Amino acid sequence: MFMKHTGGGKIAILIVYVDDIILTGSDEAKIARLKKCLAAEFETKDLGPLQYFLGMEVAKSKKGVVVTQRKYVVDLLEETTMSGCRPSDTLMDPNKLRELTKGVPIEIGRYQWLVGKLIYLSHTRPDIAFTVSVMNQFMHSPYKKHLETVYKILRYLKSTPRMRSMFKKSDQRSVEVFIDAN
Repeated sequence: MFMKHTGGGKIAILIVYVDDIILTGSDEAKIARLKKCLAAEFETKDLGPLQYFLGMEVAKSKKGVVVTQRKYVVDLLEETTMSGCRPSDTLMDPNKLRELTKGVPIEIGRYQWLVGKLIYLSHTRPDIAFTVSVMNQFMHSPYKKHLETVYKILRYLKSTPRMRSMFKKSDQRSVEVFIDAN
């Protein structure tokens, strides 16, 4: 990510991931010049306003920018054969944290894969961030109770696939998280 602060508090941001580039910011003139420079050096294609990037769906409105990973959640539930599971309306019980340090050891690979997927998802889902960070602490020696907690997170995701983050348009940086009713 590259940022250029310009006069009047404006900014131009360039984000590069492999062969994908996002240009954004409040300095439209600087962004237009950057597009021209990139097109002169590389074969580029302007896909218009950002809609989908790295598993994140992005939508702009008059109020700000909404980011969701609904498709990522649905795909994750299908990959783990949890799409038909019974949903859960809660995550981990914080009072049971001490119970997570004992139990039957499990295969590390699947656990690490699942927690890795959930870590990526927690970027747009602050509601699962604490529980996922706790599960991340057991990446190198997971027990059956850890895996059960990860599956409970998946069941919770089944009940809230449309949760999204709203980044309000304002002079101040503020984030509002809400569940889409649709």
